[in-house]
Amino acid sequence: MLEVGFMRRRVVVTGIGLITPVGLDAPATWAALLAGKSGIGPITRFDATEYPCRIAGEVRGFDIERYIDRKEARKMDAFIHYAIAASREALEGSGVVIDASNADRVGVFIGSGIGGLPLLERTHRDLMERGPRKISPFFIPGMIGNLASGQVSILTGAKGPNLAVVTACATGSHAIGESFRLIREGYADAMITGGAEAVITPLAVGGFCAMKAVSTRNDEPEKASRPFDAERDGFVMGEGAGIVVLEERERAIARGAVPVCEVVGYGLSGDAYHISAPSPDGDGAVRSMRHALEDAGLGPSEIDYINAHGTGTPTGDRVEIAAVKAVFGEHARKLAISSTKSMTGHLLGAAGGLETAVVALCVREDRVPPTINQTAPDPECDLDCVPNAARSMPVRAAMNNSFGFGGTNATLVLRKHEG
Repeated sequence: MLEVGFMRRRVVVTGIGLITPVGLDAPATWAALLAGKSGIGPITRFDATEYPCRIAGEVRGFDIERYIDRKEARKMDAFIHYAIAASREALEGSGVVIDASNADRVGVFIGSGIGGLPLLERTHRDLMERGPRKISPFFIPGMIGNLASGQVSILTGAKGPNLAVVTACATGSHAIGESFRLIREGYADAMITGGAEAVITPLAVGGFCAMKAVSTRNDEPEKASRPFDAERDGFVMGEGAGIVVLEERERAIARGAVPVCEVVGYGLSGDAYHISAPSPDGDGAVRSMRHALEDAGLGPSEIDYINAHGTGTPTGDRVEIAAVKAVFGEHARKLAISSTKSMTGHLLGAAGGLETAVVALCVREDRVPPTINQTAPDPECDLDCVPNAARSMPVRAAMNNSFGFGGTNATLVLRKHEG
């Protein structure tokens, strides 16, 4: 039965799961980010010799057989593998037990910006070289974007809302934001939600190279992702998954859970401007942040930290900083603003999931990860970007920004959990 009413229910984060270029779980990722460790290196998934960009943030040492057996794993592309692993960590950390008493009230909402491109490329090669009879019957369910949610639902027994969203680099944040609303409005009591991506492939890397969107600092991989720096020359691709478990607060407290933090605001908007470039005046980002603050019932001065979209593109970083100034006014200069993409690279559809999880940890721990590779700050990006070293500071409430191709924007606001 739906529990829809006029009273908004409170929503908390109770579990976090991460698979990233700097760690194979949440504790390892968090420690690496605080240490300013880069996960960027030469591409090893294929021979990238002829590509303008030959670096990426690859997930290293991951073994899907820790989570499912080999036979089942072969039916799924890597983004689903990452989603399964991160979801299992998040669910175990939350303490949520899914059984017949609650299964239809626990949902899954995991998005991917691109989906199973590696499997698509391999299958196309098989088709061209060996003919249509060599196409696996698991090709389609192994690559389509909603099967991360589908497989996690099957493996966990979660029978509530089962959804996916594709909004480019805003995917993970939109998935979490919509899950927040589903719980707040009574359609579910808990959601396993976030994003997963694994497209370090010849076609994807070649496509971003053709757009001239990625860094070509191939001789210094660890220094290539440099958001807000005057010498930035594009983003660096990454991969992985970021998953959180959201729960209705009263039920979480009743079963003895200790919330990581509370989700209080969600904003979203569209630029209606360009397929890949942000509106020069930052209009879409401004409205997304303002909507999130209004939804949270917080004023600009109550935000202490922003995990920026901060990809390291010349235009995108400048526009985001201008948008922050427009929203926060004088308080903008008191904010700590960092981009963890400087260490992980850009996880595309998984970025919002990872970075929302990072914000949750910042709120709980009162620590903020740095923006590394800040050696020549851009005069147009003149706010406090937490250069090169993590910082201990009070984080009462924090914001995560995610902006995607097509002018799609998402902002989430998290704050300390209080009784």
